Order: sequence, then structure tokens, then C-alpha cells
Amino acid sequence: MSQSEAKSYEKTFDKAPSRKMGKRIGKSFDKSPTKSGVKKPYKKPFVPVDEAEKTRSFVQKRRFDKLAKETPKESIRLNKYIANSGICSRREADDLITQGLVEVNGKPVTEMGYQVQKTDRVVFDGQGITPEKPVYVLLNKPKGYISTTKDDKARKTVLDLVANASPYRLFPVGRLDRSTTGVILLTNDGHMTKKLTHPSFAMKKIYHVTLDRKLDRADLNMIQEGIRLEEGIAEVDSISYIEGKPKNEIGIELSIGWNRVVRRIFTKLGYEVELLDRVLFAGLTKKNIKRGHWRILTDLEVNTLKMI
Repeated sequence: MSQSEAKSYEKTFDKAPSRKMGKRIGKSFDKSPTKSGVKKPYKKPFVPVDEAEKTRSFVQKRRFDKLAKETPKESIRLNKYIANSGICSRREADDLITQGLVEVNGKPVTEMGYQVQKTDRVVFDGQGITPEKPVYVLLNKPKGYISTTKDDKARKTVLDLVANASPYRLFPVGRLDRSTTGVILLTNDGHMTKKLTHPSFAMKKIYHVTLDRKLDRADLNMIQEGIRLEEGIAEVDSISYIEGKPKNEIGIELSIGWNRVVRRIFTKLGYEVELLDRVLFAGLTKKNIKRGHWRILTDLEVNTLKMI
């Protein structure tokens, strides 16, 4: 740079505005008062119409995509169908499919990625399954309700008590007769229902029995040894008087699932069962559940049932 050019540059620099209190250099707005003494109001930047439309379209698309995910589709991959039913994970479902253990409309399917339609019937281990989220409801059943999904005589059923427990249709696991009270499980998990009610799994059940009179010690011992009924010998796991209660109140534990078996055992010996209350089924109790009320099982309880 020549000497003359340097002097010219210094003059130009001296004329540049200096930093003063309340001012910002460059294109940022000036905080100093306007000529009228009033600060200029901040105006929202103008957004072109096409940009606004683009923003609205993006929001609408996100909402649409969310609704699309929630809306049931006409078809679903078979492994996802099985996983949604609660039987196992998708990876485990792939193994079941490749082994030919899953049937669709009566035929084994081993094709990976097979699409199942809404109208298809899917069967695993001889039990029909649905892609619904599994729901497990524990009910403390009161008297006067039958353990069926419907009744030709229009009597009250346990489903009336759990009508608001699930968006899906539930089914009772096993049965308690109309006069019997206590714990009963309801679910839409057909595979779990089959497992908990199959004789080979021998689900433990405990009942609180109230008789019309005191139970003789000799009769208690006979029940412990086994009482012969129509199906064979009714074996019980244990039986005893309830501590602190009269001798007509008995606790009995058994694993057999014969129809009305507890009542028939005592009837065989000449006793009448006045009250029968199931206090435990498959490790589940009615603790903290009022009569006629229900609760959803915890994840820990569900996992425990699956490991049985």
C-alpha cells in the first residue's frame, strides 16, 4: 500500500461510527430511542405464503402418520401378529414359524414375512390367537355371578363386573360356580388360559370353606387321604382347621380342577358347604381387592404366570 493510499484509508476509518452506549454496530437493531422518544415495536418477520403452507402441511402429515399407525391395517406380518398376542417376541415367533408350529386357516405356514389378513384364523399349539394386546384382570368375585361369557337365562356374569377393564373381550380362566366367591382371572390371552386350566400344569388353588357344622378330625383325615368321587380319587395337597376360627371353617389346598370338587368332597361325608371362598389361584390372591372389584395384573405377576 502506498503512502497516499494509507492516508486515504486512515481518513475513511476516522469517519466510521464509534461504539457508544445503547448502540450496536452493523445490521442489528438500535436500542436508542427513536426521534419521537418511543421505542419501535418488534414486528414478527414476514413468512411467505408458500412457507406457511409448507409448515401446515408438515404438521398435518405428522398427525396423519400417527393416526395411520393407530388404525388397524388390513394385513400384518405373521411374526408381529404372534408377538402382539403376547405369546413371545418377534424373533421367537420367527423360530416358531420356521418350525411349522403356526397354522393359518388350517395350513402350516413357514414363509418368513407372510402377511396375515384380518379374516384369517391363526392357530398356535392348538389354540386360536388374536393380535390384541394381552390383558390380565384379577377379580374378587361376589355371590350371584356365573363364570361364563354369556347366559341363556340372562343371569349376571363376571363379565358384567369387568366391563370397563379392557377394550377387548375377556374370558374367565376356569370357573367358579354361582355361589362361590373369591379370586378369578379374566384375560384375552387364549394361550395363557389353556396353560392355566390344563390338568398337566396342576394349578394350585386354596379355598376357605365354611361348613354347616364342625368337621370331625376323622373326616379331616379321610379327606387328606383322598375321597373317591365319580372321576376317581380326589386328592388334596393339604387340609386343616383355620387358626383362631371355629372348627367348621376349613382351609383346603388342591390342584385338581374337577367341577365343584370341593363341595362334592364334603357332601360325600354328609356336610353342607355354606360358604366357599377361593383365596388363591396360580399364586394370585385377592389381597387388597374388595368383593366385586378388580385390578390389572402387574408386569411381574404376568411374567411369573408365563414362567409356570
